[in-house]
Amino acid sequence: MDVNPKQIHIADFSYELPDERIAKYPLAERDASKLLVYEHGNIGQRNFRDLPELLPEGSLMVMNNTRVIQARLHFRKETGALIEVFCLEPTQPRDYALMFQQTSSCTWLCLVGNAKKWKSGTLQRDIVVNGRKLVLKVERADENLGSTQMTFSWSDSSITWAQVLEACGELPIPPYLNRKTEESDLRTYQTVYSKVKGSVAAPTAGLHFTPTVLDAIDRRGIERAELTLHVGAGTFKPVKSEVIEGHEMHSEWIEVSRSVVDALIRHHGECTAIGTTSVRTLESLYYIGKKILCNPNITEDEMKVGQWEPYEQVTNEVVKVEDCLAGIMGWMDSHHTDVLHTSTQIIIVPGYRYHIVRRIVTNFHQPQSTLLLLVSAFVGGEHWRDIYRYALDHDFRFLSYGDSSLLIP
Repeated sequence: MDVNPKQIHIADFSYELPDERIAKYPLAERDASKLLVYEHGNIGQRNFRDLPELLPEGSLMVMNNTRVIQARLHFRKETGALIEVFCLEPTQPRDYALMFQQTSSCTWLCLVGNAKKWKSGTLQRDIVVNGRKLVLKVERADENLGSTQMTFSWSDSSITWAQVLEACGELPIPPYLNRKTEESDLRTYQTVYSKVKGSVAAPTAGLHFTPTVLDAIDRRGIERAELTLHVGAGTFKPVKSEVIEGHEMHSEWIEVSRSVVDALIRHHGECTAIGTTSVRTLESLYYIGKKILCNPNITEDEMKVGQWEPYEQVTNEVVKVEDCLAGIMGWMDSHHTDVLHTSTQIIIVPGYRYHIVRRIVTNFHQPQSTLLLLVSAFVGGEHWRDIYRYALDHDFRFLSYGDSSLLIP
C-alpha cells in the first residue's frame, strides 16, 4: 500500500457541486433516471432501464432491503419551545424486530434538537393511533458523546412502538434537500423492495428500481439476494478532520441470511452490489469470515468489523473469499441459526482491496464524503474525477434523489 490510508487528506476529494444540481425531488418515473456507465476506464450514458442488459447473464445482484422509519419526533414544552427527538438506534431492546413490537415503553439512542431549551424533565404530547387517543412521553435515560438514550412511554399497552412512529413520526429526508418532508416522500424515499424497518436514511441507489426493471433482471437469469444494513444518521456526518484518521465512522447494524451467503458461495464470492450500504455489508462479510476461521466460538458481538480493521490486521496472508464464506456457513450450522446479526464500522478508502464486490450501482455523492472515498477506492487512482466531471458536464442529477451510475473497474 503506497499511501497510509489514515493519512488521506479529505480535501483531495472535493469537487464543485452547484446547488441546482442537487435533485430536490425524484423523477415521476423511478427508472427513467440516467445511468452513467463506467467500464474499464470508459464512460458512457444510458437509461436506468438498461441496467439488466449491462450486467452479466446469470450473475448475482445483492440489495439492501432496509426500510426507512419515521424517526423524527417533535415535542413542545409548556414554554412553547419545540424539541426534536431523532431516533438513531434501539438500545432496550437492541433487536430491531423486537423493538417495533414493544408496547408501553422502549429506549433509543437519539439526537436532540434545540437541546438547550430542554435541560431535564419529561416531555409529552397527545397523539391518535388507529382512532385511539393516548399520551406519548419521553425522558432522558443517559447521555453519551453527543447522543442521548431516551425512554419513550405511551399510555395504551395495546399499541406497538411501530404504530406510534407511523402515527406521529416524521420521515427524515436528507438535510441537504433544504425542505420539509412531504407526503410524497413517504412513498418515494423507500425502495420498492424495502421490507425490514430500521433505517433513518434510504439506501438511495435502490430508489431507481421498479417492478419492471426487477422483472427484466429475473428474465436475464440474474439472481437477486437481499441483506439488511440499517442506515444511521452518521451517513450524513461530514468529514471535519483534515486527514481521514480523525473521522469516526458510524457503526451500523447488519443482518445477513444463510441464503445470501449460500448465493455468494455459488457465485464464487463475486457479485454486483446495489448501493454503498450493500458494499459495506458484503465487504464486512470477508472480515467476519476471517474472524470465524480464527475463532469458531466467536459471538455475534465479537464479529463487529472495526473502522480500520481491514488495514491493521497483523496477518496479511490472503484468505480465499470462499473459505471465509464457508466459515460463516459453518458458524451458522454450529449455532443452529439461519441469520447472522452483527454490526460494521468499516471505512473503505483508497488503498482498500475489494474482496467480494465486482460491480457497484450507486448515486453521486457529496464532495469530501466517505462515500466518495469508497467509490475512489473501487475505481482506482483519480478515475472518480473523470466520472464526476462527466456527470456534471452531462446534466446528471446528484445525491439521494438524483441519477445513478454503474461502476465496473
